[in-house]
Formats: sequence, structure tokens, C-alpha cells
Amino acid sequence: MKRLILLATTAVVLASGANAAERTKFEFWYGLTGDLGEVVAKHCQLFNQSQDKYEAVCTGQGGYDKAEQNTIAAYRSKQHPTIVQIYDAGTVNFMLSGAIYPATKFAKDYKLDIDWKSYFPGIANYYATSTGEMWSFPYNSSTAVFYWNKEAFAKIGKTEAPKTWAEFGEDLKAMKAAGVPCGFAFDFDSWMDLEQFSATNSIPLATLDNGYGGLGAELAFNKTAFVGHMNDFKSWLDAGYAKIQTKQMGKDVVQAFADGTCAATITSIANHGTVHNTQSKDLKWDVAMMPVIDAAKRTNSMVGGASLWVMEGKSPAEYEAAAAFLKYVTAPDTGEKYIAENTGYIPVTTKGYELLKADGFYKDPKRVNRDIAIASLTASDVTPLSRGIRLGNFTSIRAELRSELEAAFTGQKDMQTAIDAVVERGNQILRRYEQTYKGVALP
Repeated sequence: MKRLILLATTAVVLASGANAAERTKFEFWYGLTGDLGEVVAKHCQLFNQSQDKYEAVCTGQGGYDKAEQNTIAAYRSKQHPTIVQIYDAGTVNFMLSGAIYPATKFAKDYKLDIDWKSYFPGIANYYATSTGEMWSFPYNSSTAVFYWNKEAFAKIGKTEAPKTWAEFGEDLKAMKAAGVPCGFAFDFDSWMDLEQFSATNSIPLATLDNGYGGLGAELAFNKTAFVGHMNDFKSWLDAGYAKIQTKQMGKDVVQAFADGTCAATITSIANHGTVHNTQSKDLKWDVAMMPVIDAAKRTNSMVGGASLWVMEGKSPAEYEAAAAFLKYVTAPDTGEKYIAENTGYIPVTTKGYELLKADGFYKDPKRVNRDIAIASLTASDVTPLSRGIRLGNFTSIRAELRSELEAAFTGQKDMQTAIDAVVERGNQILRRYEQTYKGVALP
């Protein structure tokens, strides 16, 4: 009898192992780290638990930059994943890599029912070709918003966030006079300081519609209102209205706002949950759209975050598994809702947004006004200057800007000289990139 039980038990274990072995596996690499990385890992786990045909083998790469670098290196040795999460700045690099299975084609080939028109235009255009064909699947999307301390602004009689930069400058002066020690926390961040400012005011960051018109684009932001904008920041810093807050200095802008050190900052809507979870007791705050130069001429802000790219060179079986995964993680209920509920990221489609509203998501006290980000992304029809940035090796250009802004804000250079240096070196980066892809047209 014991032998029969043992044989039966062994059979169950073997059957279980056989079932597990029958699953078609594929690799998914992601760039998010920390708590956000854990959310992605859990998403993979939920997919694997939802069915018994496929298995996503999900591996964090230790950051967005590393995810891009590791994937490119792995592709050369044919050890690449089937799907990879790549951040906004890597879009053009992957479009021209020759390693991508375009999203719209992949969806058609593997019968993925995707309502492409449901994607918010401000999100879709960043990952689409000049003809509107999407090459990746938006996954975790964000934009920059204005975080403001209601009590600090109440000290100067304000009950609403400033709508223009000029108004904000006056608010900072008034708050200083009212005894507010720090009105504004900022960093040397290209995405917040340059990219979002340029998009919301429809100001060119580069020629050829920010690079969408071809690889011959040149940086132009040293000749736009951006220079004056940064000079305003410098004057606020010098007057004691604002503070530079970076991780290297011990406290970034999110921490400086959440603990009440500074009355306002501009950062990603993805940090909305972080502020709630780490804020000082009784901090009363809200979010609003970023200030602009002219409130009557506001254009949409630019999307941040990352999307999912399907790589070439895999088997049909792996692609079938990948299609099932993409269906799960991009669906309004099992995808967008999950990401929104567990992070500060926003839904990427109108269907996802409507589902969250119907479920009362935005009535939760911790989520009130989080959809300001959607209002910002849809503040206008997408313009040639607000749809995105299509510049090669843009990560390197961002690094150049950070370095030069730091030099300007610490008094080592005047602002114009610093920004001219960024443009000069940045254009050298673009020319090398253009030479690398000589004769290749942007899709």
C-alpha cells in the first residue's frame, strides 16, 4: 500500500514537472528598480499565475540606461530577450537598431487585438513613426506636474497654483517676504527643465521638429526662451527663493517637497504616491499643470516613462507567448489598472482612464487630482514641437545639460555660455550619430 502511495505521489510530482516544462518560456528584461521594479516583477508573476501555457522569465537590469545597453550588447551575441522595457530617451536608438519587431506589425502577425486609437496622442506620438505606426507598447507613462504646498501658498493669499512662470516668480517673492524659507526645489534635470518647458510652450528644442524630420537635426535651445527661463531659476536661487535639491546633496526634490522643506517643485506624476507615502504629518498639498509662459497658449506636456519593445530573432512559439503577455500587461484591467494602482504612473489609453474613473480610483484621497497629468498630456492637439523628441543618443545630451547647468547654477559659468556649450557638444553627438546611420531614414 505504501509503495502504491509512493508511486502515485511520484506520478503527481512528475506530472506537475511535465506541465511546468510544457510552458513556453520567453525573456522579459525591465529597467525599473526599487519599489517600481518590484511592481513589474509582480506583474510578471500575476501573468504566469493567470494561465498555464506560457512563462515570462523577467529580469531587472538595474536601471533604464543599463536595460538599453545590456539589450544592445545581448542582441549582438544573440542572447537578447524577447521583450524589453526601454525608456523614452532610447526610442530613436531602438527604432534604428534593426533589432525591433514593430508593435503594430507584431500585433497583426500574432492577432493581438489592440485599439491603437485609444492611446492618448501625447503618448502614442512619442513611440510612433512619421506615419503614425507604433513601434512599441506604452507601459508605464508619466509627465511632469507642479507640486505645491497649500499652506505655504495660503500665506500669500493664494488658493490656486500659479498658471504662468511670471506669476510663480511673484509668488516666490511674496512667500519669501511671508517667511517661507524655501519656495521652490529644483534640480539640473533635462526632462523637467528643458523638455517639458519646451513642449508646454511649443518652443523648439531642436530643428527639424525636434528631430522627427530626420537625423540632420541640430539642437536649438540656446537661442530660445529656455535660456531666460534658466536665468529666472538662477535669480530665484540667488534671492533665496529657491534651493537646489539633488540626491548627491542628501535630499532630492521629491523628498524636499514631501517633508515640507520647500513649498513647490516640479517632478513626475509617478512620484505622486511617493509623496503621499513619505510626507510629513499634516502636509496639505496638491498637484497642478506646470506653469507656462502664456496660459492662453499652453500646449500639451511630453510623456515620460517607458514602453515595451519586441525584439527580432525569436521563434514563433516565443512570440506567441510574448503576445499573450503583452495582451495581459497592456489590457485596461490587468495592465493599466494594475500599474496605476501600484505606482504613480497613469493609464495610457482612454479605455484605461475611463475604467479607473468608473471604479472610483480618483476619488481615493491619496489619488485625488492624479489625473491632472492626463489633462496636461491632452491640454492641446499634439504639435510638431510637443509630440516628442527624436534625437540620437539623447541620453548623452541630457548628461551634457546636467553638467553645464550645474556649472551655471554654482557660479562657474554664466547661463548662456553653459547652454551654448551643451548645444555645441550635443550637436557633435548628433553628427556622430548621423554618420553611424548614414543613408538611413527615420521610420
